[in-house]
Amino acid sequence: MGKHLGAVAVILCSFVGESAFAQVAETADVLTTAGGPAVEAPTGFDNETNGLVDAETHAADLEVFDEAEEIDEGLGPLYNAQGCRECHQTPISGAASQVSELRVGHVGRFGRFMNPEIPINNGSEIIRGRSLVNDRAICPSGEFPDVHVQQRVPRGENVQTQRMSLSTLGDGFIEAIASRTIQQIAADQCRRSRGAICGEVLVVPVLEAAGRGRVSRFGWKGQHASLLSFSADAYLNEMGITSNLLPEEVTTLCDTVADPEDSIGPDGLGDVDLFARFMRGTKAPPRDATRASHPDVLAGEALFEQIGCASCHVSAIVTAPPGSVVNAGAFTVPDALGNKRIHPYSDFLLHNVGTGDGIVQNGGPSTAQKIRTPPLWGLRMRSRLMHDGATVTLDDAILRHRGEASGVSDAYARLRGQQRQQIVAFLGSL
Repeated sequence: MGKHLGAVAVILCSFVGESAFAQVAETADVLTTAGGPAVEAPTGFDNETNGLVDAETHAADLEVFDEAEEIDEGLGPLYNAQGCRECHQTPISGAASQVSELRVGHVGRFGRFMNPEIPINNGSEIIRGRSLVNDRAICPSGEFPDVHVQQRVPRGENVQTQRMSLSTLGDGFIEAIASRTIQQIAADQCRRSRGAICGEVLVVPVLEAAGRGRVSRFGWKGQHASLLSFSADAYLNEMGITSNLLPEEVTTLCDTVADPEDSIGPDGLGDVDLFARFMRGTKAPPRDATRASHPDVLAGEALFEQIGCASCHVSAIVTAPPGSVVNAGAFTVPDALGNKRIHPYSDFLLHNVGTGDGIVQNGGPSTAQKIRTPPLWGLRMRSRLMHDGATVTLDDAILRHRGEASGVSDAYARLRGQQRQQIVAFLGSL
Protein backbone atom coordinates (compact mmCIF):
# COMPACT_ATOMS: atom_id res chain seq x y z
CA MET A 1 0.00 0.00 0.00
CA GLY A 2 2.98 2.32 -0.14
CA LYS A 3 5.42 3.60 2.43
CA HIS A 4 3.57 6.92 2.75
CA LEU A 5 0.25 5.41 3.82
CA GLY A 6 1.00 6.28 7.42
CA ALA A 7 0.42 9.95 6.55
CA VAL A 8 -3.14 9.21 5.48
CA ALA A 9 -6.03 9.33 7.92
CA VAL A 10 -7.68 5.92 8.00
CA ILE A 11 -10.98 5.81 9.85
CA LEU A 12 -12.69 2.56 10.88
CA CYS A 13 -16.38 3.00 11.54
CA SER A 14 -19.53 1.13 12.32
CA PHE A 15 -23.00 1.17 10.80
CA VAL A 16 -24.65 1.18 14.24
CA GLY A 17 -26.52 4.48 13.91
CA GLU A 18 -25.28 7.14 11.56
CA SER A 19 -23.17 9.16 13.96
CA ALA A 20 -22.05 6.25 16.11
CA PHE A 21 -18.34 5.61 15.90
CA ALA A 22 -17.06 2.15 16.67
CA GLN A 23 -14.23 0.29 15.07
CA VAL A 24 -14.71 -2.38 12.43
CA ALA A 25 -11.69 -4.17 11.05
CA GLU A 26 -10.99 -4.18 7.33
CA THR A 27 -11.24 -7.51 5.56
CA ALA A 28 -8.76 -7.07 2.75
CA ASP A 29 -9.74 -7.78 -0.84
CA VAL A 30 -8.21 -11.00 -2.16
CA LEU A 31 -6.81 -10.11 -5.57
CA THR A 32 -5.92 -12.43 -8.43
CA THR A 33 -3.65 -11.81 -11.41
CA ALA A 34 -6.17 -13.09 -13.96
CA GLY A 35 -7.56 -11.34 -17.00
CA GLY A 36 -4.53 -9.91 -18.77
CA PRO A 37 -4.04 -6.20 -19.49
CA ALA A 38 -6.70 -3.63 -18.66
CA VAL A 39 -9.23 -2.62 -21.30
CA GLU A 40 -11.56 0.37 -21.47
CA ALA A 41 -14.86 -0.10 -19.68
CA PRO A 42 -17.96 0.15 -21.88
CA THR A 43 -19.77 3.50 -21.76
CA GLY A 44 -23.13 4.77 -22.95
CA PHE A 45 -26.43 6.37 -22.04
CA ASP A 46 -28.39 3.51 -23.60
CA ASN A 47 -29.71 1.37 -20.71
CA GLU A 48 -27.89 -1.62 -22.17
CA THR A 49 -25.89 -4.17 -20.19
CA ASN A 50 -22.15 -3.81 -19.74
CA GLY A 51 -21.85 -7.57 -20.19
CA LEU A 52 -22.40 -8.59 -16.57
CA VAL A 53 -25.69 -10.25 -17.53
CA ASP A 54 -27.51 -10.82 -20.80
CA ALA A 55 -29.76 -8.16 -22.33
CA GLU A 56 -32.99 -9.82 -21.19
CA THR A 57 -31.86 -10.07 -17.56
CA HIS A 58 -30.63 -6.48 -17.53
CA ALA A 59 -33.94 -5.27 -18.97
CA ALA A 60 -35.82 -7.19 -16.25
CA ASP A 61 -33.58 -5.68 -13.55
CA LEU A 62 -34.20 -2.22 -15.04
CA GLU A 63 -37.94 -2.82 -14.80
CA VAL A 64 -37.62 -3.59 -11.07
CA PHE A 65 -35.40 -0.52 -10.60
CA ASP A 66 -38.06 1.63 -12.31
CA GLU A 67 -41.19 0.26 -10.66
CA ALA A 68 -43.23 2.30 -8.18
CA GLU A 69 -43.79 0.72 -4.77
CA GLU A 70 -47.23 0.73 -3.16
CA ILE A 71 -48.31 0.79 0.49
CA ASP A 72 -49.46 -2.84 0.37
CA GLU A 73 -45.94 -3.76 -0.80
CA GLY A 74 -44.36 -2.08 2.22
CA LEU A 75 -43.93 1.55 1.14
CA GLY A 76 -43.38 3.83 4.14
CA PRO A 77 -44.55 4.63 6.74
CA LEU A 78 -41.87 7.31 6.15
CA TYR A 79 -40.34 7.67 2.70
CA ASN A 80 -38.93 10.04 0.08
CA ALA A 81 -39.71 8.25 -3.17
CA GLN A 82 -41.77 5.37 -4.51
CA GLY A 83 -39.00 3.97 -6.67
CA CYS A 84 -35.30 4.15 -7.44
CA ARG A 85 -35.93 5.90 -10.74
CA GLU A 86 -37.53 8.92 -9.03
CA CYS A 87 -34.09 10.00 -7.80
CA HIS A 88 -31.91 8.45 -10.52
CA GLN A 89 -33.19 9.32 -13.98
CA THR A 90 -31.29 11.94 -16.02
CA PRO A 91 -30.90 11.14 -18.87
CA ILE A 92 -31.65 7.44 -18.23
CA SER A 93 -32.57 5.25 -15.29
CA GLY A 94 -29.70 4.96 -12.84
CA ALA A 95 -28.26 8.41 -13.51
CA ALA A 96 -28.35 11.50 -11.28
CA SER A 97 -31.22 14.00 -11.00
CA GLN A 98 -32.30 17.31 -9.54
CA VAL A 99 -33.94 15.52 -6.59
CA SER A 100 -32.46 16.27 -3.17
CA GLU A 101 -32.99 14.99 0.36
CA LEU A 102 -32.95 16.83 3.68
CA ARG A 103 -30.51 16.05 6.48
CA VAL A 104 -30.35 17.80 9.84
CA GLY A 105 -28.84 17.56 13.30
CA HIS A 106 -27.21 19.73 15.94
CA VAL A 107 -23.90 20.28 17.64
CA GLY A 108 -23.87 18.68 21.07
CA ARG A 109 -21.40 18.35 23.91
CA PHE A 110 -17.72 18.73 23.05
CA GLY A 111 -18.70 20.25 19.69
CA ARG A 112 -19.70 16.93 18.14
CA PHE A 113 -22.50 16.41 15.66
CA MET A 114 -25.62 14.79 17.08
CA ASN A 115 -28.47 13.21 15.15
CA PRO A 116 -31.86 14.87 15.61
CA GLU A 117 -34.72 13.65 17.77
CA ILE A 118 -37.86 14.18 15.70
CA PRO A 119 -41.27 13.61 17.33
CA ILE A 120 -44.09 12.11 15.27
CA ASN A 121 -47.75 11.37 16.03
CA ASN A 122 -48.05 14.31 18.41
CA GLY A 123 -44.96 13.25 20.31
CA SER A 124 -45.96 9.64 21.00
CA GLU A 125 -42.85 8.41 19.21
CA ILE A 126 -39.39 9.88 18.57
CA ILE A 127 -37.34 9.14 15.45
CA ARG A 128 -33.67 8.85 16.45
CA GLY A 129 -30.38 7.59 15.10
CA ARG A 130 -30.27 9.17 11.64
CA SER A 131 -29.81 12.60 10.09
CA LEU A 132 -32.24 11.95 7.23
CA VAL A 133 -35.64 13.65 7.34
CA ASN A 134 -38.22 11.96 5.11
CA ASP A 135 -40.42 14.30 3.08
CA ARG A 136 -43.37 11.91 2.73
CA ALA A 137 -45.57 9.70 4.90
CA ILE A 138 -48.41 7.24 4.26
CA CYS A 139 -50.74 8.48 7.00
CA PRO A 140 -53.05 10.02 8.15
CA SER A 141 -55.13 7.82 5.85
CA GLY A 142 -58.54 6.25 5.64
CA GLU A 143 -57.30 3.32 7.66
CA PHE A 144 -55.40 5.45 10.19
CA PRO A 145 -57.19 8.83 10.24
CA ASP A 146 -55.77 9.95 13.59
CA VAL A 147 -52.12 8.86 13.20
CA HIS A 148 -49.68 11.55 12.06
CA VAL A 149 -46.20 10.30 11.15
CA GLN A 150 -44.97 13.10 8.88
CA GLN A 151 -41.58 14.31 10.12
CA ARG A 152 -41.10 17.99 10.84
CA VAL A 153 -37.76 19.39 12.03
CA PRO A 154 -38.00 20.74 15.59
CA ARG A 155 -36.25 23.83 16.87
CA GLY A 156 -32.64 23.39 17.83
CA GLU A 157 -31.65 21.22 14.87
CA ASN A 158 -29.43 23.94 13.46
CA VAL A 159 -27.21 21.78 11.25
CA GLN A 160 -29.17 21.55 8.01
CA THR A 161 -28.27 20.61 4.45
CA GLN A 162 -29.65 19.37 1.16
CA ARG A 163 -28.06 16.36 -0.54
CA MET A 164 -28.33 15.90 -4.27
CA SER A 165 -29.06 12.47 -5.73
CA LEU A 166 -25.98 10.85 -7.22
CA SER A 167 -25.64 8.83 -10.39
CA THR A 168 -25.34 5.06 -10.03
CA LEU A 169 -24.23 4.47 -13.63
CA GLY A 170 -20.93 2.61 -13.73
CA ASP A 171 -21.07 1.90 -9.99
CA GLY A 172 -20.29 -1.75 -10.61
CA PHE A 173 -16.85 -0.72 -11.81
CA ILE A 174 -16.39 1.48 -8.75
CA GLU A 175 -17.32 -1.43 -6.48
CA ALA A 176 -14.70 -3.51 -8.31
CA ILE A 177 -11.86 -1.07 -7.53
CA ALA A 178 -9.47 -2.77 -5.12
CA SER A 179 -9.40 -1.16 -1.69
CA ARG A 180 -5.62 -0.92 -1.81
CA THR A 181 -5.92 1.11 -5.03
CA ILE A 182 -7.96 3.74 -3.18
CA GLN A 183 -5.55 3.63 -0.25
CA GLN A 184 -2.60 4.10 -2.60
CA ILE A 185 -4.26 7.11 -4.24
CA ALA A 186 -4.65 8.64 -0.78
CA ALA A 187 -1.01 8.02 0.08
CA ASP A 188 0.27 9.37 -3.24
CA GLN A 189 -1.76 12.59 -3.18
CA CYS A 190 -0.70 13.33 0.39
CA ARG A 191 2.95 12.79 -0.51
CA ARG A 192 2.84 14.82 -3.72
CA SER A 193 1.05 17.74 -2.07
CA ARG A 194 3.37 17.61 0.96
CA GLY A 195 0.40 17.12 3.24
CA ALA A 196 -1.82 19.84 1.79
CA ILE A 197 -4.25 17.38 0.22
CA CYS A 198 -4.76 14.15 2.17
CA GLY A 199 -7.92 12.18 1.51
CA GLU A 200 -9.45 10.31 4.42
CA VAL A 201 -9.99 6.58 3.96
CA LEU A 202 -13.05 5.10 5.66
CA VAL A 203 -13.49 1.42 6.41
CA VAL A 204 -17.22 0.71 6.64
CA PRO A 205 -19.28 -2.41 7.36
CA VAL A 206 -20.51 -4.58 4.50
CA LEU A 207 -23.99 -5.62 5.56
CA GLU A 208 -24.10 -8.83 3.53
CA ALA A 209 -20.76 -9.90 5.04
CA ALA A 210 -22.01 -9.79 8.64
CA GLY A 211 -20.70 -6.26 9.06
CA ARG A 212 -17.07 -7.00 8.23
CA GLY A 213 -15.25 -3.95 6.90
CA ARG A 214 -14.10 -2.69 3.51
CA VAL A 215 -12.79 0.65 2.21
CA SER A 216 -15.79 2.85 1.38
CA ARG A 217 -16.52 4.42 -2.01
CA PHE A 218 -20.25 5.26 -2.28
CA GLY A 219 -22.32 8.17 -0.97
CA TRP A 220 -21.57 11.82 -0.21
CA LYS A 221 -20.04 10.76 3.12
CA GLY A 222 -18.54 7.47 1.96
CA GLN A 223 -21.28 5.52 3.71
CA HIS A 224 -20.93 2.27 1.80
CA ALA A 225 -18.45 -0.06 0.15
CA SER A 226 -20.89 -2.45 -1.52
CA LEU A 227 -23.84 -1.94 -3.84
CA LEU A 228 -25.95 -4.50 -2.02
CA SER A 229 -25.46 -2.60 1.26
CA PHE A 230 -26.29 0.64 -0.54
CA SER A 231 -29.45 -0.91 -2.03
CA ALA A 232 -30.71 -2.15 1.34
CA ASP A 233 -29.99 1.25 2.94
CA ALA A 234 -31.84 3.16 0.21
CA TYR A 235 -34.78 0.73 0.23
CA LEU A 236 -35.27 1.26 3.96
CA ASN A 237 -34.44 4.94 4.36
CA GLU A 238 -35.67 6.36 1.03
CA MET A 239 -38.70 4.07 0.45
CA GLY A 240 -39.35 2.66 3.91
CA ILE A 241 -39.12 -0.96 2.79
CA THR A 242 -37.35 -3.48 5.00
CA SER A 243 -35.19 -6.33 3.73
CA ASN A 244 -33.26 -9.27 5.11
CA LEU A 245 -30.22 -7.00 5.49
CA LEU A 246 -32.12 -4.21 7.29
CA PRO A 247 -35.31 -5.81 8.66
CA GLU A 248 -36.42 -3.19 11.19
CA GLU A 249 -38.72 -0.26 10.35
CA VAL A 250 -37.89 3.34 11.20
CA THR A 251 -41.40 3.43 12.72
CA THR A 252 -44.14 0.81 12.84
CA LEU A 253 -46.99 3.34 13.02
CA CYS A 254 -49.48 2.72 10.16
CA ASP A 255 -47.39 -0.24 9.01
CA THR A 256 -49.51 -3.26 8.07
CA VAL A 257 -47.01 -5.35 6.08
CA ALA A 258 -44.94 -8.00 7.84
CA ASP A 259 -41.17 -7.48 7.95
CA PRO A 260 -38.99 -8.00 6.06
CA GLU A 261 -41.11 -6.52 3.29
CA ASP A 262 -38.71 -7.25 0.42
CA SER A 263 -40.01 -10.63 -0.71
CA ILE A 264 -37.60 -13.25 -2.00
CA GLY A 265 -38.36 -14.69 -5.44
CA PRO A 266 -38.02 -18.26 -6.71
CA ASP A 267 -34.46 -17.44 -7.77
CA GLY A 268 -33.56 -16.62 -4.17
CA LEU A 269 -33.22 -12.90 -4.90
CA GLY A 270 -35.05 -9.96 -3.41
CA ASP A 271 -35.47 -6.49 -4.86
CA VAL A 272 -32.30 -5.30 -3.12
CA ASP A 273 -30.35 -8.01 -4.96
CA LEU A 274 -31.90 -6.97 -8.28
CA PHE A 275 -31.17 -3.29 -7.63
CA ALA A 276 -27.54 -4.15 -6.96
CA ARG A 277 -27.31 -6.36 -10.04
CA PHE A 278 -28.84 -3.61 -12.18
CA MET A 279 -26.28 -1.06 -11.00
CA ARG A 280 -23.46 -3.54 -11.45
CA GLY A 281 -24.68 -4.13 -15.00
CA THR A 282 -24.78 -0.48 -16.10
CA LYS A 283 -22.29 1.10 -18.45
CA ALA A 284 -20.16 4.02 -17.28
CA PRO A 285 -21.28 7.53 -18.30
CA PRO A 286 -19.76 8.41 -21.70
CA ARG A 287 -17.82 11.50 -22.75
CA ASP A 288 -19.44 13.83 -25.26
CA ALA A 289 -17.64 12.50 -28.33
CA THR A 290 -18.21 15.68 -30.34
CA ARG A 291 -16.80 18.00 -27.70
CA ALA A 292 -13.99 15.73 -26.47
CA SER A 293 -11.70 16.41 -29.44
CA HIS A 294 -12.25 20.19 -29.57
CA PRO A 295 -8.98 22.16 -29.12
CA ASP A 296 -10.39 24.15 -26.20
CA VAL A 297 -11.45 20.95 -24.44
CA LEU A 298 -8.02 19.40 -24.93
CA ALA A 299 -6.36 22.57 -23.63
CA GLY A 300 -8.75 22.63 -20.68
CA GLU A 301 -7.95 19.01 -19.83
CA ALA A 302 -4.23 19.83 -19.71
CA LEU A 303 -4.89 22.84 -17.46
CA PHE A 304 -7.14 20.71 -15.22
CA GLU A 305 -4.15 18.46 -14.59
CA GLN A 306 -1.66 21.31 -14.39
CA ILE A 307 -3.36 23.32 -11.63
CA GLY A 308 -3.99 20.23 -9.50
CA CYS A 309 -7.69 19.39 -9.97
CA ALA A 310 -6.73 15.83 -10.89
CA SER A 311 -5.14 15.26 -7.48
CA CYS A 312 -8.63 14.41 -6.20
CA HIS A 313 -10.56 14.10 -9.46
CA VAL A 314 -8.43 11.20 -10.66
CA SER A 315 -8.96 10.67 -14.37
CA ALA A 316 -8.18 6.95 -14.75
CA ILE A 317 -8.39 3.95 -12.43
CA VAL A 318 -8.12 0.23 -13.21
CA THR A 319 -10.47 -2.18 -11.44
CA ALA A 320 -9.37 -5.37 -9.69
CA PRO A 321 -8.70 -8.45 -11.84
CA PRO A 322 -11.54 -10.91 -12.54
CA GLY A 323 -11.86 -13.53 -9.83
CA SER A 324 -10.79 -11.15 -7.05
CA VAL A 325 -12.88 -11.55 -3.90
CA VAL A 326 -14.11 -8.22 -2.50
CA ASN A 327 -16.82 -6.86 -0.17
CA ALA A 328 -15.29 -8.75 2.75
CA GLY A 329 -15.68 -12.04 0.89
CA ALA A 330 -19.26 -11.47 -0.31
CA PHE A 331 -18.62 -10.70 -4.00
CA THR A 332 -16.30 -12.04 -6.67
CA VAL A 333 -15.33 -9.61 -9.44
CA PRO A 334 -16.65 -11.01 -12.76
CA ASP A 335 -15.00 -10.69 -16.17
CA ALA A 336 -17.37 -7.87 -17.13
CA LEU A 337 -16.09 -5.66 -14.30
CA GLY A 338 -12.51 -6.84 -13.80
CA ASN A 339 -9.38 -5.27 -15.31
CA LYS A 340 -11.41 -2.38 -16.70
CA ARG A 341 -9.96 1.11 -17.10
CA ILE A 342 -12.51 3.69 -16.00
CA HIS A 343 -12.48 7.48 -16.02
CA PRO A 344 -14.54 8.55 -12.99
CA TYR A 345 -12.59 11.73 -12.11
CA SER A 346 -12.74 10.88 -8.41
CA ASP A 347 -10.50 9.42 -5.72
CA PHE A 348 -13.50 8.21 -3.63
CA LEU A 349 -11.92 9.75 -0.53
CA LEU A 350 -13.28 12.24 2.00
CA HIS A 351 -11.87 15.78 1.86
CA ASN A 352 -12.51 19.10 3.53
CA VAL A 353 -12.89 21.45 0.57
CA GLY A 354 -14.67 24.18 2.52
CA THR A 355 -18.19 23.04 1.64
CA GLY A 356 -18.77 20.54 4.43
CA ASP A 357 -22.30 20.25 5.78
CA GLY A 358 -21.47 19.39 9.39
CA ILE A 359 -23.20 16.01 9.19
CA VAL A 360 -21.54 12.87 10.55
CA GLN A 361 -22.79 9.57 9.17
CA ASN A 362 -20.69 6.45 8.84
CA GLY A 363 -17.55 8.02 10.23
CA GLY A 364 -16.05 9.80 13.19
CA PRO A 365 -16.15 13.48 14.22
CA SER A 366 -13.36 14.32 11.74
CA THR A 367 -15.76 13.65 8.86
CA ALA A 368 -18.28 16.37 9.76
CA GLN A 369 -16.87 18.94 7.36
CA LYS A 370 -15.73 16.45 4.75
CA ILE A 371 -17.36 15.30 1.53
CA ARG A 372 -16.45 12.35 -0.68
CA THR A 373 -15.00 13.54 -3.99
CA PRO A 374 -17.91 13.15 -6.42
CA PRO A 375 -17.15 11.43 -9.73
CA LEU A 376 -17.30 13.94 -12.57
CA TRP A 377 -18.23 11.48 -15.31
CA GLY A 378 -21.66 12.48 -16.57
CA LEU A 379 -21.16 16.02 -15.22
CA ARG A 380 -22.67 17.63 -18.33
CA MET A 381 -26.04 16.11 -17.38
CA ARG A 382 -26.26 17.99 -14.06
CA SER A 383 -27.88 21.41 -13.69
CA ARG A 384 -27.20 21.75 -9.95
CA LEU A 385 -23.69 21.28 -8.64
CA MET A 386 -21.87 20.36 -5.43
CA HIS A 387 -23.36 18.17 -2.70
CA ASP A 388 -26.15 20.63 -1.87
CA GLY A 389 -27.05 21.70 -5.41
CA ALA A 390 -26.59 25.32 -4.38
CA THR A 391 -24.13 26.11 -7.19
CA VAL A 392 -25.28 26.24 -10.79
CA THR A 393 -22.23 27.21 -12.88
CA LEU A 394 -19.01 25.27 -13.30
CA ASP A 395 -16.94 28.41 -12.78
CA ASP A 396 -18.59 29.09 -9.43
CA ALA A 397 -18.29 25.45 -8.43
CA ILE A 398 -14.50 25.55 -8.88
CA LEU A 399 -14.15 28.84 -7.04
CA ARG A 400 -16.30 27.51 -4.18
CA HIS A 401 -13.62 24.93 -3.36
CA ARG A 402 -11.58 25.98 -0.31
CA GLY A 403 -9.94 24.03 2.52
CA GLU A 404 -7.65 21.37 1.08
CA ALA A 405 -8.51 22.65 -2.39
CA SER A 406 -7.64 26.30 -1.70
CA GLY A 407 -4.37 26.15 -3.62
CA VAL A 408 -6.10 24.62 -6.63
CA SER A 409 -9.01 27.07 -6.71
CA ASP A 410 -6.60 29.98 -6.21
CA ALA A 411 -4.56 28.73 -9.17
CA TYR A 412 -7.74 28.59 -11.23
CA ALA A 413 -8.66 32.14 -10.20
CA ARG A 414 -5.25 33.37 -11.42
CA LEU A 415 -5.71 31.93 -14.91
CA ARG A 416 -6.56 34.13 -17.85
CA GLY A 417 -10.21 34.29 -18.82
CA GLN A 418 -9.67 32.14 -21.89
CA GLN A 419 -7.91 29.45 -19.84
CA ARG A 420 -10.74 29.34 -17.32
CA GLN A 421 -13.19 28.97 -20.19
CA GLN A 422 -11.12 26.08 -21.52
CA ILE A 423 -11.32 24.22 -18.18
CA VAL A 424 -15.07 24.82 -18.12
CA ALA A 425 -15.26 23.52 -21.69
CA PHE A 426 -13.40 20.38 -20.65
CA LEU A 427 -15.72 19.79 -17.71
CA GLY A 428 -18.67 20.32 -20.04
CA SER A 429 -17.48 17.40 -22.13
CA LEU A 430 -17.61 14.92 -19.24
